[in-house]
Amino acid sequence: MEADQDDVVPCSSLAVESIIRVGTAGAIWGLCIGPYDSRQLGLSGIAQASFVANSVGKFGIRCGLVAGVFSVTRCGVQKYRRQNDWVNGLIAGAVAGAAVAARTRSWTQVLGMAGLVSVICAAADYSRTS
Repeated sequence: MEADQDDVVPCSSLAVESIIRVGTAGAIWGLCIGPYDSRQLGLSGIAQASFVANSVGKFGIRCGLVAGVFSVTRCGVQKYRRQNDWVNGLIAGAVAGAAVAARTRSWTQVLGMAGLVSVICAAADYSRTS
């Protein structure tokens, strides 16, 4: 059933759906970790609330961005190759991992993160399609 939907649903719709889902998960994570981090920094009152709000936004946007990059890349590669297999996840994971680490401007970190996310995504796609 899922393979049938991938052929019908446009890549942009899949990207928006994954951005909303994973971005929400990131925002929830920021809502959970923000108060802990603010207490570690000794913040209270308005400063703590501001820190938590920034944490929610930061984690939500970052997670949503990575999910969007992964979804668009995976869908595009799948349409280009006309195959639904683990290679799509491998390529999309490498692109998403590189996007995460690109901000560091360290080639070592970019390649390491691209490789790590690529392997994880390929394993997830392999286990799903098997």
